[in-house]
Amino acid sequence: MIAGMSAIALALGSALAWGTADFLGGLLSRRVAVMAVTVWSQGAGFAALLIWLAVEGFHLDGRAFGLGALAGIGGGIGLASFYKALAVGTMSIVSPLAACGAVLPFGIALATGERPSALAIGGAIAALAGAVLASAEERRSEDPGRRRGAVLAVVAAVALGLFIYFLGLAGDEGETVSPLFGARVGSLSVLLLAVAVTRSSLRISRRNLAAAAAIGLIDSAANTLFVLASARGYLSIVSVLGSLYPVVTVLAAHVILSERISWPQRAGVALALGGVAVVAYG
Repeated sequence: MIAGMSAIALALGSALAWGTADFLGGLLSRRVAVMAVTVWSQGAGFAALLIWLAVEGFHLDGRAFGLGALAGIGGGIGLASFYKALAVGTMSIVSPLAACGAVLPFGIALATGERPSALAIGGAIAALAGAVLASAEERRSEDPGRRRGAVLAVVAAVALGLFIYFLGLAGDEGETVSPLFGARVGSLSVLLLAVAVTRSSLRISRRNLAAAAAIGLIDSAANTLFVLASARGYLSIVSVLGSLYPVVTVLAAHVILSERISWPQRAGVALALGGVAVVAYG
């Protein structure tokens, strides 16, 4: 195994937390405006990190903070796109499509010197093939919501792939709170800019605000686990392991929402997730 067991456990923990946050965020976005859910959830995570930073004495590492901020810009765009895709599309399809963004940090790490096995490279190709198969019926669907969900999932995949890459680089700096705080500053900046440009409403009931805050805290926990994992293992490996979060979302969608997908789509989902797993263990 290329990465240490601690890195693997932390990365899988981040996948579990991200998958839980994404499922809950997708559900909440079906009854509350996506921008409201995203901004308030990110704001809750920011408040928690501000308390953590205060305990640490308000010390920030400039490079780790900067890399975290770059990650946050991608994360803000990706999260808003992902939540909207989950709200208008089919969770069992949207989530695996977005997860294929793991191929982006994997490819960058490969291009910058990491040398995984041929099996891992084959897994990445399989993940991409699975994404195409899983999304084929979404593009042919007569339901514009499902088609829009697939397109938004692709946008989310690219943006979240950049988020994972830069957050992983920041984690390599040996800092924890600095990249996390930078990521929240970056994500909130791009989200608040989008709110100003689109004049989106951030109104939300107290009950839904509490739900959004819980989602934000779970997401922050996932980010923390991933930063710790990236400091202990190769980015090409932990980025793929962290991107196994759709397994949680897909299982929740089937069990709780009784979502059904066609057999070709199921094969695409299985191939995509299987490819991700092969990359991790190759």
